[in-house]
Amino acid sequence: MFTTEKCKIVLKHYEGLRLKPYNDQNGREIKDWCKGATIGYGHLIAKDDWDKYKNGISAEQANDIFDSDLLLREKVVTNLVHVPLKTNEFDALVILQYNIGENALRKSSLLKMINSPGIKTSYDSLESAWKAWNKSGGSIMGGLIKRRQAEWDIFSKGIYYEWS
Repeated sequence: MFTTEKCKIVLKHYEGLRLKPYNDQNGREIKDWCKGATIGYGHLIAKDDWDKYKNGISAEQANDIFDSDLLLREKVVTNLVHVPLKTNEFDALVILQYNIGENALRKSSLLKMINSPGIKTSYDSLESAWKAWNKSGGSIMGGLIKRRQAEWDIFSKGIYYEWS
């Protein structure tokens, strides 16, 4: 499966475009690599790639990186989910995985509940398992609460919207 154009538009809105490297944890522009160094539409910069990005990128480069990152996220969701998905469900899972990462999704109760409906986890519903991904650095973040709700609306209702 591949994400829809609606998904791409919403994901770019969620991630925001930054042409200079920044620290994903606090949003501040950075001059030196750190864990969480990010550029473009939420692209994490590996330490070995710092020299490539330290002076910034163009909007065209950001779009190319986004397309490449998105293909990787689509493959991850395709490989991890073992049940048929509707297009909106796939889109929502790609958006979530773009934010939380492959390992987090792989280990999540949310994925277990999707792959094995009716399985018992510490969550009483798929929605509560989804919305539990609302923390950064151990703190609940208002922006993540809004993002998870928007993702859930895509997953459960096929409603795509941008929030701010």
